[in-house]
Amino acid sequence: MVNKDLNVRPSPVLAAWLEDNFSESGHFWPLHIRVSKRVFDLSMSLIALPLVVGVGAVLLVVNPFLNPGPLLFSQVRMGKNARPFMLVKFRTMVSGGGALRGHDDDVEEDRIRPLGRILRKFRIDELPNFFNVLAGDMSVIGPRPDMLEHAIELSKRVPRYKDRFRVKPGISGLAQVRHGYVSSLSGVARKARLDAIYIEYFCLGLEVFIIAQTFLVILTGFRAR
Repeated sequence: MVNKDLNVRPSPVLAAWLEDNFSESGHFWPLHIRVSKRVFDLSMSLIALPLVVGVGAVLLVVNPFLNPGPLLFSQVRMGKNARPFMLVKFRTMVSGGGALRGHDDDVEEDRIRPLGRILRKFRIDELPNFFNVLAGDMSVIGPRPDMLEHAIELSKRVPRYKDRFRVKPGISGLAQVRHGYVSSLSGVARKARLDAIYIEYFCLGLEVFIIAQTFLVILTGFRAR
């Protein structure tokens, strides 16, 4: 059940919990939807690749002055069928330090660099997620993957939260464009309902709506409500 190729593996306790609570559920969507989404994901990732490389090159130049430390930040997240994978982003926070944040803790604002705030506002920090899409761990559109430990805790406490594990997580999604960052259980529950709606009622029109809203966020920093 646990991805054997993952370099950073969950602890034995977490691995045992995953094995006990999630079975290989196969595929929720029919084959034609999965094939069409994969073709779309690969096409979008290849189109975005020059942008990812270009932005990365610029950050390599400016980071030593504005955000000293590594270019990339990686973290274990939970994906389809509750499989852990390594998500990659452009780093926006002070490098190193900081204890593991709880699922109901606020963002560590004091650790976010001024440059990082700009990257986060326009979702530029998430561009390396396209490498996760190319690897098959993520989709362009889908539920946002949470940290492994957070996902396990929220699975116990939030109704329908486990529904997200039916499909691949996404760079953007219905919950992402309708709500900003949430830390409360009630906020997570709202996003879980939106993820469930997306999964149950997937259609081309909904996908186009989410993509349009995503571009609105990228271009203006505005998040729809």
